[in-house]
Amino acid sequence: MSTRALEGKVAPVTGESRGIGRAIAERLGRDGAVVAVAFARDLAEASGVVERIREQGGRAFTIQTELGRWGDAAALWAAFDAQIEQHAPQRGIDIIVNNAGLGLGAHLTSLTEEEFDEVFAINVRAPFFIVQQGLDRMRDGGRIINISSCAARLAMPEMIAYGSTKSALDTFTRNLAKELGPRGITANSVAQGIVGTDINSGWLRGNAEAESHAGSLAALGRLGQTSDVADIVAFLASDDARWITGGVIDASGGIGL
Repeated sequence: MSTRALEGKVAPVTGESRGIGRAIAERLGRDGAVVAVAFARDLAEASGVVERIREQGGRAFTIQTELGRWGDAAALWAAFDAQIEQHAPQRGIDIIVNNAGLGLGAHLTSLTEEEFDEVFAINVRAPFFIVQQGLDRMRDGGRIINISSCAARLAMPEMIAYGSTKSALDTFTRNLAKELGPRGITANSVAQGIVGTDINSGWLRGNAEAESHAGSLAALGRLGQTSDVADIVAFLASDDARWITGGVIDASGGIGL
C-alpha cells in the first residue's frame, strides 16, 4: 500500500485521543486522510493528536461528543458538519472507524443494570447510530471499520458484558456488509487482543510477570502494540482491501488458537 493511499479521503474516528484510537488517527493521517478526531473529554490529548498529524503533513481537526447518551450520534455529526468545510472541499465522508469503547470487567453475579446499559450504549448503540446517521454523508465505495475484540469469540466470564457487546458489534458489521454492498461500501470488524494501552495499565505496566503472561497467550508470543491494530485498519480503509467485507479480522496475534 502506498504511503498516501488515502489521499483526500475523509475519516471520522471515535475515541482517538489515546491508545489504539490515537494510533489509528495518526496512521490514517500519514496515509493522506483528513481525520476528524472525535473525543469525549480530553481536549488536550485530542489536540495533541491533531498536532502530530499536521506535523507529519496531514490534515485533522477535533470534534467533541460524549458517547453513551441519547442523541450522541446526532451531536457527533452536528459537530462534524460545523467544521468539515474548513478542512475538506467536499462535505462527504469516506471512512468511519468506530473505535471508542468501554472495557468493563465484571462477572455475571456482580454486574449491575447500570453498568450493563452503559457498556452497551457506548460499544453497540453509539456505533449503530453513528453509521445510520452517517450514511447520507458517505460516498459510494466507502469503508466502515468497527474495532471489536477477541473477547467476542472466547469465553471470558470476567468480561461477560464487554464480550457480548463485541459479539453484537460483529453481527452489526456483517449486516452492514450485506446492506451496503450494492453501494460498494465495505464493512469489517478488527478484533483486537491484549494491547499495551492505558486501559490495561493498571494490571500490565510495571508488572513483568503480567506482561510475560499476556504475551504468552498470543501465538506470536508478545504483547500487542497499538500500531499492530492501526496498520490493519489502514489496510482495510485502502483500495487494496476493496474485496474484503463482512469479515472479523483477528488482530490478537493468535490468542486462543
